[in-house]
Amino acid sequence: MFYKKFIFGGDGSDEIRVGASDLYEPRRGYGFVTEKNRREQELLRFPELNSAFDAVCWYQDQDLTHIREDAAGCFLDSDGEIARLEAAGAGFEGEHRRIPLSFKADVPCQGNYRVTVEIRADEPMKDVLIYAGRRHLGYRGDIPGNDKEPQQADHGGAGTVFRHTMTVNICDIVPRGQTQVYEDKTLDITIVADRPRISAVTVEEIQCPTVFIAGDSTVTDQSADYPYAPGTSYSGWGQMISAYLTGEAAVSNHAHSGLTTHSFREEGHYGIVEKYIRPGDYYFCQFGHNDQKLDSLKAEEGYRVNLLRYIKEAREKGAYPILVTPIARNTWKGNDGSYNDLLEEYAGVCLAVGEQEDVPVADLHGRSMDFIVRNGLEASKAYFFPGDYTHSNDYGAYFMAGLVAEEIRRACGERKEPGYRFLAENCIVGGFGPWPVPEKIVMPERPRDQENEPESQEAPLLSEVGDLTEPADRVSALDMIIKTLRFFPTNVYNDMFTDVVGHEWYAGTVECAYQNGMIVPELAENGEFHPMRPVTLEEFLVFAVNGYKSRRSISAALTDSACAYDGQCREFARPYVRAAAGLGLIAPDGSARLDRTLTRGEAVEICRKAAAKL
Repeated sequence: MFYKKFIFGGDGSDEIRVGASDLYEPRRGYGFVTEKNRREQELLRFPELNSAFDAVCWYQDQDLTHIREDAAGCFLDSDGEIARLEAAGAGFEGEHRRIPLSFKADVPCQGNYRVTVEIRADEPMKDVLIYAGRRHLGYRGDIPGNDKEPQQADHGGAGTVFRHTMTVNICDIVPRGQTQVYEDKTLDITIVADRPRISAVTVEEIQCPTVFIAGDSTVTDQSADYPYAPGTSYSGWGQMISAYLTGEAAVSNHAHSGLTTHSFREEGHYGIVEKYIRPGDYYFCQFGHNDQKLDSLKAEEGYRVNLLRYIKEAREKGAYPILVTPIARNTWKGNDGSYNDLLEEYAGVCLAVGEQEDVPVADLHGRSMDFIVRNGLEASKAYFFPGDYTHSNDYGAYFMAGLVAEEIRRACGERKEPGYRFLAENCIVGGFGPWPVPEKIVMPERPRDQENEPESQEAPLLSEVGDLTEPADRVSALDMIIKTLRFFPTNVYNDMFTDVVGHEWYAGTVECAYQNGMIVPELAENGEFHPMRPVTLEEFLVFAVNGYKSRRSISAALTDSACAYDGQCREFARPYVRAAAGLGLIAPDGSARLDRTLTRGEAVEICRKAAAKL
């Protein structure tokens, strides 16, 4: 069985010594992951193959992670770096933000590993987070210095030695936006603290049950930007459930944004579960958020059929299926202020199938809805990503994972099957206590010293656009503008349009455009966006000017002054067309036909002109 120990800083004569300058590369097989080697190695930029931490977009070309070493280990001064960024104009209002310290090591094969992290601390470390794999929470709490006696610490020659052991699953994955399975045989450990430090890591291959998870964006392993704060990081409960499991079981989360009971199978995610699941393992299944958008997956029809098939196949593998009802949204009715339950039918079918098939059901829908109703619309927002009513932040995901754990203990505790009883009695714990939400959660702002700097003078690569003579559709138009302005498509989709389903490749593009104000209400009809409809020149200019406004201010003189196009554009589009003419995106003499379909090549040329103005 595989066993390896890494010693950081100090003397590692009998083990593998890791220094501050040892950055991960495949030939070495271990090392730290920083902005530098993430820029150099493509595979380090896939969140699902790494720690799921990455610098916020405007810092990705800078080095924020400055690792140092001493006799007690390797560390970085997160507080000092944050102070430097704030002095340079970074907007970090609200939560205290931190730079994570991430270490990566190769292992020989996919499977479960017992991982022990050691930290030698002379000074107390407050509010420490230890994540394993794709941001699976392994520890949350304080690490005392020499003046206190923690349960998990002893004393060595260089301060208090804190040790924490986690069970981690390493498994292949289909990364977001990809269609093929990527092999993964690497372990990621991330420490978050004001002054994160790591002294030793021990990795040992073990045999234990694995909890495989299937689901959508409310369950998936979401990535987090740094400087990190829990309130402004998307998170699925599947990456927090590890906080409520003992070392007797490991978590392998294959949920992804936008998936349904059908697309989870069709897009290759279930194939990975089928390959690795073994007798005695567990198969958690939570869907519904995206199924409800498709006629073929109505609750009592396709959704029910697919759940029954998953249950049957899990049992054939000797695994234990467990259904989880879909997590509730923070949605309320505007007319009377009552709660608007959008998933009641799907939760009901889940419960009914569980009773019919004698399968335990964790009623997360009922528990989460009760919590939201009890707290109300405004107080519940602290548990969701800012401006989002479907997807939780780290606080919310941790809380919801606790509800799932409680429901599993309830639903499995009195079962006759030994595997279910083992899960309830031997694997479920109480987590790390309440994770208090802050009074104020605010998204970070681009630093003042970057607000007026050109982003990029390059429009989208022609090779990425396809046949330049073909008509451009609405979603490809948005994609070009987003790339030109260096926005990043998001990992989630919030159902603002009924004809855009989350598992479609362009859902993140539509979400990004919507969040950044590119899509005005007049370009949606009865709640539909029509993403594949050919885009007209007028529509493209509305998208482009709104995107441009997020990077550069546009004077009122451009939007308010009459121009040669006033007679041929719709009233809502007039300020945008005027601005486009004033910026030189179209000929100012009124010769361009605004109602005609734009070709991809013409769209690229407009993007080039916009980029030149940035």
